[in-house]
Amino acid sequence: MKYYLSSYRFGNETERLKTMLPGGSKIGHINNSRDFTDANPGIKAEQERKEIAQLNDLGFAAEPLDLQQYFGKEKLLRIKIAELNGLWVSGGNAFVLRQAMLLSGFDNIFEELRERRHFLYGGYSAGVCVLCDSLKYIQNVDDPNDFPYVDNQQTIWDGLGVFNYGILPHYDSGHFESEAIAKELQLCIDNKWLFKVLRDGEVIIIDEE
Repeated sequence: MKYYLSSYRFGNETERLKTMLPGGSKIGHINNSRDFTDANPGIKAEQERKEIAQLNDLGFAAEPLDLQQYFGKEKLLRIKIAELNGLWVSGGNAFVLRQAMLLSGFDNIFEELRERRHFLYGGYSAGVCVLCDSLKYIQNVDDPNDFPYVDNQQTIWDGLGVFNYGILPHYDSGHFESEAIAKELQLCIDNKWLFKVLRDGEVIIIDEE
């Protein structure tokens, strides 16, 4: 799997992003990190529209992929993702995103996706944090106790385990979460937790080809 992991939005490496998949590649846009309880539906929909438009402007063929539609339907989600060349996972609440991933069976599918050499996982903020071994690194930035889905009423602390350390986005960036991220950084230091910071604009790219 290839990774394009941004602190905020698409970051400063979009020219590189365009080369990571052939033009016209199908991208599923996952926006479930914005399902948090007090989310504004209009703002959520507008953010999705803008991000899909930008993916299309970069030469991809992007479409919404709402994990809620696949809760309890892992087989159907697996079929859908098999039709795609990549995913774009938006920012928001990482704990809510993890709930959606669990309820849809995305957790299991992701383990298979990691073996697809030409598949792209792109995203930012929450979409990056869920790739870590745990969500403990951002427990004071995102609300761990927001349960918007009826079928899950407990915090999921385990991440997807791509990284065995925390990634802290929005560091020293003027973002509204930057101050809270600084506190999380200190928490990591105090507890001797491994971590990496990302300033807005910065991107982690893993492309073995």
